Amino acid sequence: MRKFLFLALTLNLVFHSIDAKLPEIDSPKVLEKVNEIIKSHASHTKLTPEIMKRVISNYIDELDLNKIYFIESDIDPWIHPSETLLETTLQQFNNGDFSLFFKIRDQMLKAISRRKLLDMQVTASELPEEVDPKEFKDMDWVKSEEELVIRLGRIKALQIETSRKLNEELREKSLQRIEKHQAKKEEEIANPDPKHSEQFVLSSILKATASALDTHTVYFTPGEATQFMINVQQRLFGIGAQLRDDLNGFTIVKIIEGGPASESKQLKVKDRIVAVDDEPVVGMDILSAVELIRGKEGTPVKLTVIREEGDDENKKKEELNITIIRGEVVLKETRFETAYEPFGDGVIAYLKLYSFYQDPESSSASDLAKEIEKLKENHRVKGIILDLRDNSGGLLSQAVSVTGLFITKGVVVGVKDNTGNVQYLRDLDGKMMWDGPLAVLVNRASASASEIVAQTLQDYGRAIIIGDDHTYGKGSFQTFTLNVGQEKPVNPEGEYKVTRGIYYTVSGKTPQLTGVLSDIVLPGPLSEIEIGEQYAKYPLENDSIKPNFDDDLSDIPYSQRSRIRLLYKHDLQKKLDTYTAYLPFLKSNSAYRIENNKNYQALLKEIKKENLLEDESKEQFGQNDLQLTEAYNIMKDLIILMDTCKEDAI
Repeated sequence: MRKFLFLALTLNLVFHSIDAKLPEIDSPKVLEKVNEIIKSHASHTKLTPEIMKRVISNYIDELDLNKIYFIESDIDPWIHPSETLLETTLQQFNNGDFSLFFKIRDQMLKAISRRKLLDMQVTASELPEEVDPKEFKDMDWVKSEEELVIRLGRIKALQIETSRKLNEELREKSLQRIEKHQAKKEEEIANPDPKHSEQFVLSSILKATASALDTHTVYFTPGEATQFMINVQQRLFGIGAQLRDDLNGFTIVKIIEGGPASESKQLKVKDRIVAVDDEPVVGMDILSAVELIRGKEGTPVKLTVIREEGDDENKKKEELNITIIRGEVVLKETRFETAYEPFGDGVIAYLKLYSFYQDPESSSASDLAKEIEKLKENHRVKGIILDLRDNSGGLLSQAVSVTGLFITKGVVVGVKDNTGNVQYLRDLDGKMMWDGPLAVLVNRASASASEIVAQTLQDYGRAIIIGDDHTYGKGSFQTFTLNVGQEKPVNPEGEYKVTRGIYYTVSGKTPQLTGVLSDIVLPGPLSEIEIGEQYAKYPLENDSIKPNFDDDLSDIPYSQRSRIRLLYKHDLQKKLDTYTAYLPFLKSNSAYRIENNKNYQALLKEIKKENLLEDESKEQFGQNDLQLTEAYNIMKDLIILMDTCKEDAI
């Protein structure tokens, strides 16, 4: 099976997505997949008692991540396992005997029943008025039913407190959705069907085992793998509408431009879907409803919708049956965006890249190249800001290609696999789209492929890195069992992503754990938040390899080296020091502006508070994006300095 090199964070799919379709697997298949994963892994070659301890811990987290069901005594032998238990469990595991995990699941069934009874003891009149969310971080297991009731009460109080920030219409529905989600999770675990029960436990074991190797090795159920592909490709096949579960149906909150729903002009925002192809969806979970709506390109889907129009006094309600032909929906708003700001006799271009994507028709690099070309055709571009904030990564090949837009030719990244071999990925097409002033804007959520682009451009001296003090710090690369560049069905047994090794940019450094360090620090809403690889479970260590600016071609067969040298003859990217002399001035100027900007000072004060949300910070300080505004100011300074130096040289 061909695997695709992939670099990204997977934050939402490590644990079971509720309502995700379970895989068609049995015990032998679990062993087969575990062996495949371990054989490919960067640092583990076999299961050990220590890894088995992690597997058991992860499995318990699969069942009760928020520690709201189990009491410590329920699971004490498993959260504090003896060496004998670990050795025995390991031996059983290797023989395809997963009885311990079924035993833990049976204990969970008892905990669910107890939790339902204890919920009745949580009364609104006894709830605390204020709850600090910090107390739910790194929680211990409760030691008694009394402690569990207190915890349930404090969680309920926090949910109510959070819902008060919503308008009255959404407040009650928000709490009902939480209850619905919890009930669905309990149903998933407690489903009495023997086949469902077995598949749930076995897929949970696969998830727990994969994530025991490192944070970024993940097993996906078929439904999760499908969603993962959508995230990578930034496209899907359906009708092109965003839905909200309003409990009495699914309300359309947005129609995506260019999608089938937009083109047909039959659906409207606020239409409430109550049936799909005559199958009622009221009370159904949103993922199951979405699965019914999505489907093969060119096939019809009939939606029964309730449409309400008019004010409260003259409200008209009608039921409509609308048929839409499914088609490709490109999620343009989560691919990239461009803008520009006039400056002097030209403009500063702004490119925002949300992920490193690729599908059979387009890619992040080709889309950015087209946008840069358009900007250059229509304006005198004096500088470019590439915004990689909150970009969690994507395809390794796209990180190389995006970097190639800003360098001539040369090494972009080296990947070291589990055998210690280093393979270099190069940009050799020579299609440099921009050789002028360049700044890359990052924050602590810029990860993986984003870090390759930022650090490589920093290594070569092609860009100034500005933003949070450092990026996420994910320097590992994974292979995925699906080729995202092709149209292939998801394996009904599930798919997986496994960490194969560490990547290094041309300087020989890896951002693993440390992240990419900014040349000019511009604090933002994430600057004080503990986010990054250093806070992850079981991260790989940081190390380095030798720099390779001149490209020694050590990974290329000797017979092919002369051809590569020919390609490099005139335009191998050199290490530049273009920005070095300007940095002290740029830093001091930026610091002065920040110090005298009341909004920025208010933000700096506020972000030290633990519970500041990014949207709140933007609203509170009367601006859209302080980091970006200052990035424009830095770019203006840089352009003036570089233009002045050119004049002096003349």
